[in-house]
Amino acid sequence: MDELRVRAAALVQRHPKDARLRRVGTSRAGLPLWLLSVGHGSRQALVVAGPHANEPVGGATALRLAERALADPRLCEGADATWNLLLCLDPDGARRNEGWLSGPYTLGHYFRHFFRPGFREQPEWLPDGADCAALPETRALLDLQDELRPFFQCSLHGVDVGGGFVELTRELPGLAPRLAHTAARLGIPLELGPYDTLYWPTLGPAVYRIPPPRRADLAAAITEAAVESTWFHPHRYGTVTAVVEAPMWGVRAVGDASPPADADEALRAVSRTLRRDTRVLEALLTRIRPGLGTAADTASLLAPVDDYLLVGPGLADSWDPDTEAGDGTHPLPPLDTARLTALRISARRIALRTAGLLHQLVTRAGCDPSGALPDLDRLIDVWCADYHDGHQARWIPVARQVEYQARVVLHAFELAGRRAPVSRPGASAVGGPPAKAEVPFE
Repeated sequence: MDELRVRAAALVQRHPKDARLRRVGTSRAGLPLWLLSVGHGSRQALVVAGPHANEPVGGATALRLAERALADPRLCEGADATWNLLLCLDPDGARRNEGWLSGPYTLGHYFRHFFRPGFREQPEWLPDGADCAALPETRALLDLQDELRPFFQCSLHGVDVGGGFVELTRELPGLAPRLAHTAARLGIPLELGPYDTLYWPTLGPAVYRIPPPRRADLAAAITEAAVESTWFHPHRYGTVTAVVEAPMWGVRAVGDASPPADADEALRAVSRTLRRDTRVLEALLTRIRPGLGTAADTASLLAPVDDYLLVGPGLADSWDPDTEAGDGTHPLPPLDTARLTALRISARRIALRTAGLLHQLVTRAGCDPSGALPDLDRLIDVWCADYHDGHQARWIPVARQVEYQARVVLHAFELAGRRAPVSRPGASAVGGPPAKAEVPFE
């Protein structure tokens, strides 16, 4: 966190005429929210890094985008654009992930130090609508969106295990082939059926359309992610929002579109495993809870644990072909190897995140009267081995994650610019022909 601000300030010092750094808000714990702006164009682009606490690559991507915009006049003057880069939306949560950020980059180390707040404490979501948004980080972002009215917004996310993909609030024709080209050049697997987009329209390989938001109960909101959010808040200004997901550990099978041998049996196995893992974790929580106390730190770790344990059984039922779950309004789409792999990874992710949070609850308590820590260590090791050996999950170097994410953002920026034409002296900023110049970002 500190390094991001220092590097941004150094960049401004080197380019005082074209770069600015200002504080646009304060986190719940009193940490500043820093906005780095580059260029002086009339059209605003907004890039949001660090919306999820455990996804740190976006901060480095934001700095790289700032450097590219300063080095290439086509990205600012040529596009009549100003780049506004929010360096981290959830600095409090990012601080709590610093235990794994310096390495070693192993799955076990990551999950034992994993933190992500409960659903209602994640600043991009608006489960009660924008008018009722209470988190100061959320209010700062909403105010920034209303101030800038960006033609393009990008939210920088990370996939812990899986592949890259992009989610859009409006279609950007031509993005899918550019995404495929970038991923192939950098050796990044693309996810052809991520769990997040299970029920969403596909706009092209690894590109998905975010459905309009709707009110939903907490379980549905967590599992379908179609609730009100800051992704859609600037929709009224004509903004196109792109959510760019970059993987930390890549899995090639998430890009395998071949038909599976027996999809129903695979779904039964995933559902059985998730139910079993949830029962094991619920029993461990029952053992651990009496010795935890009521400290704020304990409550912040318990909130996501409760969320994950809430959604696990419902997900298992919704995937199981032998279970009549819900009202039948969300039947599973046709399942290829990629989608089945994504579901396996997602089920295991829920269990590993829960186990990692329980592990921290015990270690931070300073004692383990229930004797749960050895059981948690064993579960984390076994489940991480399933990722590493069963799915061949392999760490992607940070520099490659950043370069991939930056190139995808630049492609989306250029395509979004065609929807919102470059303003010219004496011409309307909303009328006239679309910009025709293509920017070579590869």
